[in-house]
Amino acid sequence: MSGAHARGRGDRAAPKGRREPRSSEQPADSREPRSPQASGGQASRGPLASGGPQAPQGPPAPKGPKGDLGTEITASLVVFLVALPLCIGVAVASGVPAELGIISGVIGGLVVGAVRGSTLQVSGPAAGLAALVAETVAEHGVAMLGVIVLCSGILQVVLGVVRLGRMFQAISIAVVQGMLAGIGLPLMFSQAYPMADDKAPGTPVENMAGIPGLLANVLTDRQAMTALLLGIVTVVLSFVWKKAPGPVRKVPAALVAVGIGIAVAALPGVEVKTLQVGNLLAAVQVPGAEQFAGLADAAIITSILTFTVIASAESLFTAAAVDRMHSGPRTRYNTELVAQGAGNTVAGILGALPITAVVARSSANVQAGAKTRLSRTLHGLWLLAFALLLPQVLALIPISVLAGVLVHSGWKLLAPEEFPKMWRQDRGEFVVMTVTTLVIVATALLEGVLVGLAAGIVLAALRMSQTVIRQHIEDDTAKIVMAGNATFLRLPKVIEALESAAASGKPRIRLDLTGVTHLDHACRSQVEEFTAQQRGRGLRVELLMPGPGVVAATSAATTSPPDARTVGAASGGAGMVGAGVTSVGAGAGAAPGVGAWTTTAGAGAQGVGASAVGAGGPGEWAFGGRTSAEPAHGDQVSDTAVGGEGRAFDTGAAAGPGPTTTASWPDISDAHDFSAAGADEAPGTRPDGFRTPASSAAEAFVGEPGPGVEWFYLDTRPVPEDYAPRSPLIG
Repeated sequence: MSGAHARGRGDRAAPKGRREPRSSEQPADSREPRSPQASGGQASRGPLASGGPQAPQGPPAPKGPKGDLGTEITASLVVFLVALPLCIGVAVASGVPAELGIISGVIGGLVVGAVRGSTLQVSGPAAGLAALVAETVAEHGVAMLGVIVLCSGILQVVLGVVRLGRMFQAISIAVVQGMLAGIGLPLMFSQAYPMADDKAPGTPVENMAGIPGLLANVLTDRQAMTALLLGIVTVVLSFVWKKAPGPVRKVPAALVAVGIGIAVAALPGVEVKTLQVGNLLAAVQVPGAEQFAGLADAAIITSILTFTVIASAESLFTAAAVDRMHSGPRTRYNTELVAQGAGNTVAGILGALPITAVVARSSANVQAGAKTRLSRTLHGLWLLAFALLLPQVLALIPISVLAGVLVHSGWKLLAPEEFPKMWRQDRGEFVVMTVTTLVIVATALLEGVLVGLAAGIVLAALRMSQTVIRQHIEDDTAKIVMAGNATFLRLPKVIEALESAAASGKPRIRLDLTGVTHLDHACRSQVEEFTAQQRGRGLRVELLMPGPGVVAATSAATTSPPDARTVGAASGGAGMVGAGVTSVGAGAGAAPGVGAWTTTAGAGAQGVGASAVGAGGPGEWAFGGRTSAEPAHGDQVSDTAVGGEGRAFDTGAAAGPGPTTTASWPDISDAHDFSAAGADEAPGTRPDGFRTPASSAAEAFVGEPGPGVEWFYLDTRPVPEDYAPRSPLIG
C-alpha cells in the first residue's frame, strides 16, 4: 500500500485512492443529512473546530446544458413522428382500441416528461409489454386493465419514494437480455398475422406453429398478399433506412412506411384493413367499483406485480442506455421511477395502456439534438393535438404497415447477434440468457424472468464456490491444502478429500485451510466433525483454520505500544495518534496535546496539540508534527508525516523542523492511554462507528509482522496444545 499524502491547502495533492466526495459530486438521490460525526466529530472540540485549516471546496455543481428553443421544438416533432405509429401499433397488438395507445403516449409526454427524472428519455406505450397486455386483456377484459395499470403505478411511486430505484440494476445483464429476447420473439410471430390481415391464434407456441398455414392462406388470397407485401416493405424499409442520405434519414422510417401504406391503400382495387378510429374522449374508461372488486382475485394481483416489475425494469434499463447516448445530466433513478409511477397512475385512471420508457423514441430525441425535458413534453402535446384535430387521418393507415413496424421492433428486442456474442464472452451467462428466453416463450413473462433470476443466482453461487483442494503424502503425513470459497455446494468434493486422507493409513493428517477465503457452516462442521473422529481413532490431526490475524498474548510487563514521547523526539512533531489510541502529552512550555476521536470517513482518529496535528486512518499510526495551520493526515497503512515547526510532546525536545518519518503499525482495536500519566483504559471507537471493548494491554501486537510470519486462526477445541501462540493445532 502506498504511503499517506499530505492533504491541506494550496497545491498540496490529495491522497491517492481515497478522498471525501464533494457535495457537488454526489447524486441527488444519494444525498442525505450528515451527522456531526460524519462531518468531522464534535465541532466544539479542539482548534480544528475554529482555526484549523479547511478542506478546499470543490467547484459548484455543473448545470445542465441549456437547449435552444428552436432545436427543442424540432426534436419534439421528430419524436412525435416516431411515436405516432408506435402508439397505434402497440395498441393494436395489445388488443385494445388505437385511441388508448395515443392516450398513453400523451400521458408519457405531458406527465412523465414533465418530471425531473431523466432529461432526454421519452416514455409511452412500449412494444415490450404488448404481449403481456394482450394476454391480460384476453383473460380479464379491457375494463380491468385500468385497475391493473393504476395499482402498478402506485407501486412504482412507492418503490421510488423508498429509494429502491437502483435495485433493478442488480439484475444480471444475461437475464435482462434474455427477457427482451423473450418479449421480442413472440411479438414478431404474433404480428406476422396482422401483416397478412389475419388474426393470431393465441399463445406464442401456437403462433409459431401456425406460420405454415398462414403462408398457405396468403398464396390463395389476393388481399392478404397485398397486405403482406406492405408489411414486408415496411420491415425492409425499417432496416435499410439508416443507410439513406443524411437529410432524408431524418424522417423516421416508420412514418415513411405509413405514408407509402396510405398511398397504396388509396389505389383503386386495393382492399386492405385499416384502422378503426373513434372519439378520443369516448375511449376513456375510468375503472368503477366492479373493477376494483377484482383486486380480490389472486390472478389480478399477480398481473399487477408482473406489470410493476417488467415496466420498472424496462424503464430503468432504458434510462441507463440513454445515459450512454449523451453527456448531459444523468438519470435520477428514484425520481424517474416516481415519474413512471405517476404516469401509470394517470393511465390507469383513464383506462389506458401501461407506460414505460421507449428506446426508439429516446434515441430519436437524442439524435435530434434535444438538451432539455421540453422536447419530450412537447411531443405529448403534438400527439394530443393530432388525435383531437385529425383523427380521420388515422383511419387511412393500413394495419399491416403498423404490424410491420412492430415486427421490426420485435427483431430489435430479440437482438439475435447478442447470443453468439454472449457465447464468446461467457458461456455460463449464455445459458442463463437462453433459458430465460425459452421459458418466457414457453410459459409467460413473469415465470421466465423468475426462472432466469434463479438461474443467474445459481450460476453466481457456483462461481463463488470455487474450491481448490490439493492432496499429497509427505513422510508419515497425509496433507490436504484447501483454497478458495468452500460452501455447501462444494461439500461433496470436500468430503471426498477428507475420506481420501483418512484412508491413506498415515498416522498424521494435516488440514491447511488458511487459503480459504470463505468457509460456510456446512463445510466448517464437516471439517470439525472429521477432525474429532480421527482424533478419536488416535490419529494426530493438525488443523489450520482460516480467520483474522491472532493477537499474540504476551506479558504486560514486556510488551507495550510505542511510547508517545519517544516517537515525538524522533519525528520532531507534536502528537501521536492511531486508530483506537488516544495520546496525551505535555510540550515544553506549551499546552498539552489532546487526542480527539472522529468518525469522518478516511480518518480513524485525530490528535491535536499546541502546535501540531496528526491523523491516522483506520488501523494505522500517524507520526510527526505540523504547524497548527497545516495538518498531516495518514490515510494508508504506511503513513508519512512531515515534521513541522514547534515543540514536541516529549519533554526537552527542541523546536525546529522535524524530519520526514515513515512508520507502519498494525491495528489496535482497543483504546489505551500511553501518556506519561498512564490514564485508565477506555473503550475505543472505530471509524465506522463500531464500539470495541476495552481489554488488557497484554493483548497487543508486538510489532509489524515480518514477511515470513504466517498468521492463522486456531481451532478452539479443549486441547492443551491448541493455545500455543502461532502454532498449528496438533491433536
